[in-house]
Amino acid sequence: MDWKLELVPVPVTDVERAKRFYSEQMGFAVDHDMCIGDEARIVQLTPPGSGCSIVIGAGTGVMEEKPGSLQGLQLVVSDIAAARAQLVERGVPAGPVQHVEDGAMADGPGGAWNSFVYFSDPDGNGWALQERPET
Repeated sequence: MDWKLELVPVPVTDVERAKRFYSEQMGFAVDHDMCIGDEARIVQLTPPGSGCSIVIGAGTGVMEEKPGSLQGLQLVVSDIAAARAQLVERGVPAGPVQHVEDGAMADGPGGAWNSFVYFSDPDGNGWALQERPET
């Protein structure tokens, strides 16, 4: 039996601002944008090539977590330098390429599975890019 992670809720303060960030700056596809009556709105977005989506929303009973409280979300890419360049080009304030060395972060790329770029969405939810080895 497969167990697949399909949806991760990301708490935000402004759904429209977050939708623009994730769709226009991050390049996520907008899968659904729907209102539930006059009291709630949810937007589902999917990173390019991913089987897992995020959901942002506002309104009664949609999301209880504090905006900006989600940390450690991770996207895996095949070329970290190209992915970082794409983010910066789209106006995302992404940090430098770093790697873990002797238990601390060091500048520059590392070995297999050891190159990272960190950034946050407009609410402060923390993300990382991680480079995977070529297959």
